Amino acid sequence: MPQTPILQTQALTKAFGALVAVSNVSLDFAEGRVHAIIGPNGAGKTTLINLLSGDLLPTQGTIAYRGEDITHLPSNAVSQMGIGRSYQKTNIFPDFTCLQNCWLGAQSRLNTSMKFLRPARTYRRVMERAERAIEQCGLTHRRDTRAAAMSYGEQRQLEIGMMLATEPGLLLLDEPLAGMGPDESGQVIDLIKRLSQHHTVILIEHDMDAVFAVADLLTVMVNGEVLETGTPDQIRASQAVQDAYLGTEDGGHHG
Repeated sequence: MPQTPILQTQALTKAFGALVAVSNVSLDFAEGRVHAIIGPNGAGKTTLINLLSGDLLPTQGTIAYRGEDITHLPSNAVSQMGIGRSYQKTNIFPDFTCLQNCWLGAQSRLNTSMKFLRPARTYRRVMERAERAIEQCGLTHRRDTRAAAMSYGEQRQLEIGMMLATEPGLLLLDEPLAGMGPDESGQVIDLIKRLSQHHTVILIEHDMDAVFAVADLLTVMVNGEVLETGTPDQIRASQAVQDAYLGTEDGGHHG
């Protein structure tokens, strides 16, 4: 019997007035996989992620997480369900330490799920999650460093750490390599590979070398629609994808 997708969209559509940014997108995201969304600038990739995270509500269509309808839930409720996301621009607290940032991430999820526990017990659980997230994102050596004093690449890792502190089942990563040099990119690619051993990852990234290195499946979007979904080898071999995206100068651009 086929495994139920961890996340599923049916005919998902988002229109901004006359502009249809995402059109009739039906996708199954398998648990335990890295599923990359690629496509030229303006393809609708970030709008799709915003719909999945609850930052935008769809014009029509449905979204189900672990079989439960989350179509009209706001972003904070989606996070409570177990879906974490990062953004194109780093979203951290620069004056707080690495540990304090991860603490805030953990606290955001525990506010409702642990409201009946005694404060001391809640404190221990939040600290455990924060410490574990720091280790998972590879920043143990930066535990007590202010975020503002960390490199850009480390700040991106920290943002992922804050998301991990919520203990999500699904990670939405929106261009995690944006603005990085080769060394920092390599560290984050390694981090995504490690995370994929225990999490489902939906990834938007314009660095095609990175995408093909980490993704199990890729979906190509063009003009708000799904052009094709397949394995890295299938996408590389697709003439339709070559014509629409990979074979053009847009293949290296993001949007």
